[in-house]
Amino acid sequence: MLKDSNKFKVQPYGWPSSGYPANQGPYYCSVGGNVCFGRAIADAHYKACLYAGLKISGTNAEVMPGQWEFQIGPCIGIEEGDHLWAARYLLSRVAELEGMTISIAPKLFPDWNGSGCHTNFSTETMRQGTGGMKYIEDMMVDFDKKHKVHMTLYGTDNEKRCTGIHETSSFDKFSYGVGNRAASVRIPTTTINQDGAGYIEDRRPASNIDPYVVTGIIMDTACMKESMAKELVDHFNAWSEWLKTAPIE
Repeated sequence: MLKDSNKFKVQPYGWPSSGYPANQGPYYCSVGGNVCFGRAIADAHYKACLYAGLKISGTNAEVMPGQWEFQIGPCIGIEEGDHLWAARYLLSRVAELEGMTISIAPKLFPDWNGSGCHTNFSTETMRQGTGGMKYIEDMMVDFDKKHKVHMTLYGTDNEKRCTGIHETSSFDKFSYGVGNRAASVRIPTTTINQDGAGYIEDRRPASNIDPYVVTGIIMDTACMKESMAKELVDHFNAWSEWLKTAPIE
C-alpha cells in the first residue's frame, strides 16, 4: 500500500518520511500499531470480496511494512482469473477511500522482499491420490523443460524479484523441493507425506501477473500431452513488446 501524503510524494504506508524502517522480520503476520500498517484496508477489502461473492480465503500482513497478501481460491480453471481481477479492483477502490493507492509491482526495493502471486494448484489425479509422488516428479520434469517459457509469462520485472534471495528462486534455473520456499515449485510436506495426494505451489509468478495466462500455461504444462499454448504465448509476448513503447495517456 502506498500513501499519497501530500499529492506529490508517494511512499509505502508505515514507512518514515525519509530513509527506511527497521529491518524486516517483525512485520510478517504482525499485530500492533508499531509493526502492522494497513489492517483496516485489508479487512475492509476482505469483507468487500465476501459481499461480492468472490472466493477469497485468507489475508495476512507480509514481510515488508505496508505490504499485504490475500489469497483467492480454491477456484476451478479460468474462474481463478475472474475472481483475482475483481478482487484487485475492489482493493484499489477500498484503498482510494483512505487516500492510498495499491502497487502490485513485484520488487519495490532491492534489499526487501518482493511481491509474488504464488499459485497453488492440483490436478484430479493429485486430488484422488492415485498418481503418487512419481506423478508429481514427472510433472516437474515437464516444468523444467518449459521454465524459460513460463518466466516470460510470469510478470513484468519479475527478474528483479527472482534473485535467489528473499525467499525466491533463480529467474534462470528451475528447481523444486519439499517445503522449500527458495525453490521454483514448493511441494508441501503434507503432499509428500500422503504420497502425492494434495497440491503443489508454483512460487515463480509475480504479483502483477495476468492470472488467465498463468493458469493457462500451468494447465498446458501439467495436463496436456501435447502443448496447445503457442497462440497464448505468442499473443502475450507480442503484447509485452508493444507495452514497452505504448503511449501513456
